[in-house]
Amino acid sequence: MAIKFQYNKTSLNNLGKQLKMRQNALPTLKNKESALRLEVRKAKERSARLIEDLDAALKRYDYLAALWNEFDAGLISVTDIDLVTVKVAGVRTPELKDIHYEIRDFNAFSKPAWYADGVAILKELSRLGIESEVYLEKSRILDFQRKKTTQKVNLYEKVQIPGYQEAIRKIKRYMEDEENLSKAASKIVKNRHAIEEEEEEQKNG
Repeated sequence: MAIKFQYNKTSLNNLGKQLKMRQNALPTLKNKESALRLEVRKAKERSARLIEDLDAALKRYDYLAALWNEFDAGLISVTDIDLVTVKVAGVRTPELKDIHYEIRDFNAFSKPAWYADGVAILKELSRLGIESEVYLEKSRILDFQRKKTTQKVNLYEKVQIPGYQEAIRKIKRYMEDEENLSKAASKIVKNRHAIEEEEEEQKNG
């Protein structure tokens, strides 16, 4: 990325401000990147743990496998999911607040006694699955922001800060050269003037 500048004091001051702003922002960005990296890992681990819990619960209810054929699948359904937004390392992410179910009325006397347990089991299994998905989405959002932050860190650290430093060096060098040239020119003019004065005096003398 080429940094546009002019060889003057105004440009030098502007570049100095831009450089300082990026140098001050860099530690904060690096801290954010580390925090996001950690939160991504935590969200992924939580999602994986919930999937493990779901698998364990399914195994735990293996003994009911034959009975599930008698169960009316339309008895319970998820009607809505309440999500709240929570900030994690400055990033807005979803969190599961509540799951709403619709449970159809059933005759407890004509249906098997374990139907009520079946409803509770399905609630537990669906909660584990849904919560795992929410944590997976949370990890996706955090990882996207982490990548953007990493790009910004690299842009500042590897491109812009060295670029501004180089531009400032060039302007300073140019201004020093200009000053030296100006001093040298002024010296030449002075010397020439002195010689001319001397010649004039000799002529008149």
